[in-house]
Amino acid sequence: MATRATTHRAKRRLPVTQALLLQILDAQLADLDGEGARTVVDLGGGTGGVATALAERGHRVTVIDPSPDALASLERRTAELGLADRINGLQGDAGTLADLVSPGTVDLVLCHRVLDVVDNPGDALAEVTRVLRPGGRLSLLVPQRHALVLSHALAGHIALAREVLADRSRFDRASTLELVRRAGLEVVAEHGLGAAADYVAEAVVESAAGAYAELLALETELSTDPAFQPIAPALHVSARRAD
Repeated sequence: MATRATTHRAKRRLPVTQALLLQILDAQLADLDGEGARTVVDLGGGTGGVATALAERGHRVTVIDPSPDALASLERRTAELGLADRINGLQGDAGTLADLVSPGTVDLVLCHRVLDVVDNPGDALAEVTRVLRPGGRLSLLVPQRHALVLSHALAGHIALAREVLADRSRFDRASTLELVRRAGLEVVAEHGLGAAADYVAEAVVESAAGAYAELLALETELSTDPAFQPIAPALHVSARRAD
């Protein structure tokens, strides 16, 4: 008989961009030395959308988030899925990472949409580098300035689009890679996420058999295409701490 957790997982279909992100994370984890379960820190992981997916694959995940409400939701979610022994939630942020995680102990740190809300992205990445073990990986996800410009313009907010275009504090590929390298990390791969999928209505995906698989295949192809990467809503950078 199927358990409640099994039934829940069977009904769930991830958004295309999240499915691609998980494929990228699987590749990062598989590229690490050794075998078996990995130690993962999900910084700003909220209610655990990515953390639960990795825990279901057998990895041990610590979710660090400043919101007690998000962590309470995470606890309920992990209990429902039977993953309480693989996921640990801690209240904190990039500034308290040093107090929560021992240096040089983590295989993979997820830093997804965190750098755009911290006061000093460079300091945050330095803390991430500190907790990674030699050879450990960073999964960095940031929103891209050029895509936001297009989004505002298409919505009719032209003045706002020009304002975002002029705001050099917002992330683009060059500034993001520079931050990663200054933190002492080696860039391994780059992917633009959402270049197609973020603009396709769910009704379109549901309307035809095979549409989801086709969109995922297209999104995968576009994610490494130099012409589409700069206008993808998000940039994912895979990076490695030197041995």
